Amino acid sequence: MTSGRSLAVSRSLVWVAGVAGTVHAAFSAYWAAGGQWLLATVGTWAVDLSADAPLEAGLALAGIAVVKLLAAAIPVGAAYGRVPWPGLWRRVAWCGGSFLVVYGGVNAAVSSAVLAGLIRPDGGYDRAAMMGHAWLWDPLFFVWGAALVLSLWFSRDSSQDREHGE
Repeated sequence: MTSGRSLAVSRSLVWVAGVAGTVHAAFSAYWAAGGQWLLATVGTWAVDLSADAPLEAGLALAGIAVVKLLAAAIPVGAAYGRVPWPGLWRRVAWCGGSFLVVYGGVNAAVSSAVLAGLIRPDGGYDRAAMMGHAWLWDPLFFVWGAALVLSLWFSRDSSQDREHGE
């Protein structure tokens, strides 16, 4: 691929990553505000915590939402040269994206194996949470991470990187 085409592919992928991360952040913010839709797909513990300690759960989820939103937005800003220290953010994004690929991929695979009956947890399992992790949240983490890592890969030789000392 040419440098220009690689940069275009990279920027498309960083937007995919940004959207996936923003979806995650939006649900965390929605739950922080007291929303219940799809909360059971995270786990019974989350439903119980939101009922038993709504303020604490709301504050924790608000913090998680902010972190997710920053993790979704900063790579987009870095791809366009809109944040300071783009080299630092690229290194952080390599680590975070790689973590999301492994975390999302492994959890989606294990949850799917449980739902398929290939793994049988002692004491049973929370079916709604297992479905949420197998089919929604962890695949979304995987997509977020994979798009981010691929974006970084395709932009590694761009003139933008050379200008910023990478």
